[in-house]
Amino acid sequence: MKKAINKISIIAFACILAISFTNCKAIENSNNRQKGAAIGVASGAILGAIIGNNVGGKNSELGAVIGGVVGGGAGVIIGNQMDKQAQRIEEEVPGATVERVDEGIVVTFDENSGVHFATEKYNINATSQQNLDKLANVFKEYPDTNLLIVGHTDSNGRDTYNMTLSKNRAEAVTNYLRNSRGISSSRLTTHWFGEEQPVADNSTDAGRAKNRRVNIAIVPNEEMVQNAKQQSGN
Repeated sequence: MKKAINKISIIAFACILAISFTNCKAIENSNNRQKGAAIGVASGAILGAIIGNNVGGKNSELGAVIGGVVGGGAGVIIGNQMDKQAQRIEEEVPGATVERVDEGIVVTFDENSGVHFATEKYNINATSQQNLDKLANVFKEYPDTNLLIVGHTDSNGRDTYNMTLSKNRAEAVTNYLRNSRGISSSRLTTHWFGEEQPVADNSTDAGRAKNRRVNIAIVPNEEMVQNAKQQSGN
């Protein structure tokens, strides 16, 4: 498993936390507004790992806070729980890229791992179903987390087409987890970026394959945060 990103001292973390409370806004997604789902992020690091670029400009608006990300003893407790969950995901879905980022987890699937789609398709094939089934079992083991599912494409095709394709792929994963695996809608938020956030060179086949991806961010919900605070005496 990759080492946790941005090991921050308690003092530095407190500063970042204050900034995030000031600047973060609720995730705006027309298909999710009625759900009121919110995903917690700290200093943009989780979101940056999801979208592949630095969080800035319009993307800074996607930094949503659910009860805040805490440091100190509560942060250590949450981090330990997330470490265990990340390890379980690696064991169950070895093809996925699993990263521990701050107090969350980012799971990345591209065309070479785990959950993938045929060219210009968004239906979930048999192999992808098997891996999502394993992933859903881990999610059920750790119910005190929320999930952000994000779709991306490469740069082939028109911008508007790619945006719709990434939306359909992200929603296909969300709908499968909810409708077929029983993950509560209250835990799920879906977003998509089309070709806007590449992580590799779109001029090569290998790069485009990496850019055709779905990310799942796993973050502590309010109940986990409050339980951790009680246990630590924060």
